[in-house]
Amino acid sequence: MRWLIGCLINAVLFMAALQASILLSILNVLVRPILILLTLPVTVVSLGLFLFVINAITLELTDYLMGEAFEISSFGMAFFFAILMSLVNLIIQKTLLQPARKSKD
Repeated sequence: MRWLIGCLINAVLFMAALQASILLSILNVLVRPILILLTLPVTVVSLGLFLFVINAITLELTDYLMGEAFEISSFGMAFFFAILMSLVNLIIQKTLLQPARKSKD
């Protein structure tokens, strides 16, 4: 269920780029944990800020796999979108998902 919610949030962020959103979600499930594990020392030293770089790498990988259908001009833009996506996901989770969880309890 959480994967589906993440997929829908990414679809809204990509403004109807559902294919890129699904591919990004799959990469986040398969590739991101491996990247986090491999870069764990750097992530710990940077107090978790290196996770933005990992998110940017997964966006760049999505760009590569999608070809002409989805283009990110540079790593800087991928990094910017990674920060933007994290902020939007945080806002959506705090405003929509957590109140729904509290009402169930």
